[in-house]
Amino acid sequence: MNKNIYIVLLSILSAINLFGTIAAKQSYTPRLKGLAQYVDPYIGTGDHGHVFVGVNVPYGAVQLGPTQYSQGWDWCSGYHISDSIIIGFSHTHLSGTGIGDLGDISFMPAIGEIKLTRGNLRDEKSGIYSKYSHKNEIVKAGFYSVHLDRFNIDVALTATKRVGFHQYTFPESKNAKIIIDLEHGIGWDTPTETYLVQENDSVVSGYRFTRGWAKDQRIYFSATFSKPMKKFIVSDTTSIKSGNTIKVAKAYGQAIFETNNKEKIYVKVSISPVSIENAKLNMKIELSSWNFDQAVTNASNNWNEALNKIAIVTDNKNLMHSFYTALYHTMIAPSLYCDVNGDYRGTDGKIYRNVSFTNYTTFSLWDTYRAAQPLMTLISPEMIPDIANTFLKINNEQGKLPIWHLMGNETDCMVGNPGTIALADIVLKGYKVDNEAAFQAMKKSQLLDEYGLKYMKQYGYIPCDKQDESVSRALEYAIADWSTAQIAKKLNKTDDYNYFIKRSKAYTYYFDPETKFMRPKLLNGKFKTPFDPLRTQDEKGVKDFTEGNAWQYTWLVPHDINGLVSCFGSRESFIQKLDSLFIVKEKLGTEAPPDISGLIGQYAQGNEPSHHILYMYAYVGQQWKTAEKVREVLHKFYSSRPAGLSGNEDVGQMSAWFVLSAMGIYQVVPAGGVYVFGSPLVNEATLKVKDGKTFKIIAHLNSKKNIYIQRATLNGKNYTKSYINFTDIMAGGVLKFEMGSTPSHTFGMNKADRP
Repeated sequence: MNKNIYIVLLSILSAINLFGTIAAKQSYTPRLKGLAQYVDPYIGTGDHGHVFVGVNVPYGAVQLGPTQYSQGWDWCSGYHISDSIIIGFSHTHLSGTGIGDLGDISFMPAIGEIKLTRGNLRDEKSGIYSKYSHKNEIVKAGFYSVHLDRFNIDVALTATKRVGFHQYTFPESKNAKIIIDLEHGIGWDTPTETYLVQENDSVVSGYRFTRGWAKDQRIYFSATFSKPMKKFIVSDTTSIKSGNTIKVAKAYGQAIFETNNKEKIYVKVSISPVSIENAKLNMKIELSSWNFDQAVTNASNNWNEALNKIAIVTDNKNLMHSFYTALYHTMIAPSLYCDVNGDYRGTDGKIYRNVSFTNYTTFSLWDTYRAAQPLMTLISPEMIPDIANTFLKINNEQGKLPIWHLMGNETDCMVGNPGTIALADIVLKGYKVDNEAAFQAMKKSQLLDEYGLKYMKQYGYIPCDKQDESVSRALEYAIADWSTAQIAKKLNKTDDYNYFIKRSKAYTYYFDPETKFMRPKLLNGKFKTPFDPLRTQDEKGVKDFTEGNAWQYTWLVPHDINGLVSCFGSRESFIQKLDSLFIVKEKLGTEAPPDISGLIGQYAQGNEPSHHILYMYAYVGQQWKTAEKVREVLHKFYSSRPAGLSGNEDVGQMSAWFVLSAMGIYQVVPAGGVYVFGSPLVNEATLKVKDGKTFKIIAHLNSKKNIYIQRATLNGKNYTKSYINFTDIMAGGVLKFEMGSTPSHTFGMNKADRP
C-alpha cells in the first residue's frame, strides 16, 4: 500500500466518532493521543447515574449545559436520557449527586413572544421550553450541540475554566431573542435575590443569589454578545419593567435581535463567586477571542491532555469508551471556586483577595475519599497541595474540615468526617502541606460535639437511642480517628496518637460475636433488639445505618481489617461470612433507599461503603477471590450504555472505582497509599505520575478467562506481595502481572505478602 494512502486511512480511522464502528479488531495504544474521542457523556445519563451533560474543562468552574424541563431525583444534574425538553442552558451543574442544586444563569434562545415561565407540557406556548430530539444532539468532551425544534434554532456550546461560550444559529426573524433566566435552576433551590443590568448594547451583567442545598449561594456573571442588541427588556415573573436594570427575586432579561437566515450570534458568559468586575476579568483573561471553533479545539485539547495522564492498551473498543468516560467523570469536580486573580468567597461569607493557592469547591467527600481522591493523588499531583490548602482555609472559616462542601457552603451531607481522612491521605503521601496545621484541623474536627461525636468522646461509641444512623456514623468516625492517629504518629504526638487510635476501635463495640454482624448498641451497653441484618431501619422507622444495612456495614473497617478478622474469632470464620455476603439472596426491606443498588447477594456496588469489600480477601491470603469478584463487578455493573453505572456517579467516585480497578489496583485503607491488587481489565496502563515519571502496569496474557494473577514482577524483579505502596508507584517503573485461568493459591498467600 502507498505510504501516504496508509497514513490518510489511519487518520480517518482515528477520527471516527464514538458512535462509529471499526470492523477490524485492533489494539488501542498509548500513542493514540486523542483520547477525548472515547468520552461518551451519555454513559450514566440513564437509570440513576445522574451525570452532568454539557461542556466544561477539567475541574472548571463552569459546567455549561442543558437544563431539562423535568425535575426530581433523577434530574439532580438537570439531565436524564429519558427526557427531550429543554428550558435553558445554564452555567453550573452537579454530576452524579443524590441531591440537586445549581443550574445558575440560564440562557435560552427563542423566536417571537415567549411566556417567561415553566409552562405546562400540554401547551408548548405556555412557557419558555422547547422540545428536541437526541438524534439532533451531539455530546462530546468540550462540545455540545442541539437543535431546538420549537424555535428552529441550533445551539452549540463550549467552555473555558470560568467562561461559557454559546453559538446560536437563528432563522430569519425580526424578533429573535436570547432570554436570560435567573429564576429557574435545577429545581432544588429558591432564588432569594437576582439582578440584571444592561451596560451597553452588547453587555449584560448581574447575579443570582439562592437558598438550596447550598444555603447561601452567590454567583455573579457578565455576558457579552457578538452582535449589538436592538433592545433589552427586563421583567420579573409578573410583568415587563421600565429601564434596563432590575433587582428582584426572579429576574428575566430579553436581548432582542433582528436576524438573517442561518445567522450566528455568539455569547460569552463569565462567572465569579465574588463580583461582576471579577467575572469581566475572568473573561478578559480566559476568552478574549470570538473564534468559537478555536475555543472548541482548546477545550478538546484540555481534555486530551488530562485524559493522557493514563494511557491504556486493550483490544476492546467499548472498554475504551467506558474507561475514558469514567476518567472524564472523575475530572468534573472538585471545581474551581476562585477568580483568575485568586479572589474567592469564603464559607464565612468574607471575600478573600489574591490568595496564593487555587481554591476549589464541590467536595463530595463521603464518596470521594474512598477512590476518587486516591486516584487524584496518583495522576494529578500538581493539584493536591491546593486541595489541602483549600481544606485548611475551609477549616479556618467554618471551624472544621469540610464534609460536603458546595459553592462556599457546608452542607453537612452524609456522616462522619471524611475531610479528615482525605487530608490525612495527602499528608501521609508526603505532599507539601503544613503538617502541624493539618493535624490541628483534624484534631479539632474530631473533637467537636456535633452529630454524635460527643458520644464518641464519652463512651467510645454512639448509642442508637441517642443518635440516628449511629452505627454508620461511628464506623466513619473511627476511620477518621485512625487517620488522625497516623498524623499524630508522624509528628511524634504520642498522647494524641494513643487517644485517637483507641477511638478508632469503635467498631468493636458494635460487633456481635454471636450473629457476626455490626449491630446498633443502646446507651446501657446492650444490643438493640429486635435485629434484622437485612433492614435499613427498625420497625419504628429509626435508621441505624446510612443507606445500607448490617450486611453491608459489617465490613466498614478498612483501616483495621486484621482487627476485624480477630472479631470473627478466626480467619476461616471471617472468610465464611465474607463469602456469604455475595450469596444471600433475601430482599431488602421495602423502606430501603434506591441508593442500595448494584447488588450481588447483599454486596452493593452502587453505594460507596461497599467499594473496598471485594479487596478484603487479599488481607486473608485469598487474593484470587478478590480477582473473581472484581472482574464480576467490572463486567456486570459498568458498560458503555446510558445505564452504564449501577448507582449515582457521586461526583466521580463510582467512576474512580472503575478506573483503579480496571488497572488492577485499589486503595483499601483510605489514608496512606496501600493499593491492593485485583484483576486488571486492561492489558496495559501507563500512568503519568510525579516529576515526569511514568508507572506502567502490564497484564500479560490477560483475557476474559485469564483473570487470576499467577505471579508479578516490579522493575524486572520477582514481586510476591498482593499490594503496592504509593511511594513505589510514584517512583516510576513497571509492574507486570502474569495472568492465568486458574486461581493461584500461592500469590499473596504468605502473611508477609498480604496488605
